[in-house]
Amino acid sequence: MKKIHAVLTAISQLIKTIETDYPELYQFLDENPVTIPSEKHPDLDKDALEGYLADLNSLLQHHLENHSKSK
Repeated sequence: MKKIHAVLTAISQLIKTIETDYPELYQFLDENPVTIPSEKHPDLDKDALEGYLADLNSLLQHHLENHSKSK
């Protein structure tokens, strides 16, 4: 349980960073497949949450690599 809590904390912090520092990315968070469950009652385990965190990090990294250079 402690590991899941740490992953959820990291997700929350990263979302807050995106919302605050990169608001142009915030609109894409709703489009992430993890937020659109295909099951009626999805089970979000540690692996799913870690995957979502990795996706968020990739989104931010891609943005930094491709958009910061043009500024």
